[in-house]
Amino acid sequence: MSCEHLICARCSGPVVEGRCPACRAARAEVHRPGPFGLSPILIGALILALTLLIALKLGLH
Repeated sequence: MSCEHLICARCSGPVVEGRCPACRAARAEVHRPGPFGLSPILIGALILALTLLIALKLGLH
C-alpha cells in the first residue's frame, strides 16, 4: 500500500507530504517496516526462495 494518493481528512493535504501530525502518523503507519526491519515484499521473496530451494533439494534425491 502507498500513501501517494491519500488525502488527509484533517488538513486536506496529501498524506505523503506530512503537513500535520495526523498526516505524519498515517504516513508512518503505511511505511512501517515489518519484523526485523524487513519490508513485506522482501519477506515474501525470502520465503519464496527458501521454498524453491527446498523443492529443488527434495526433487534431486
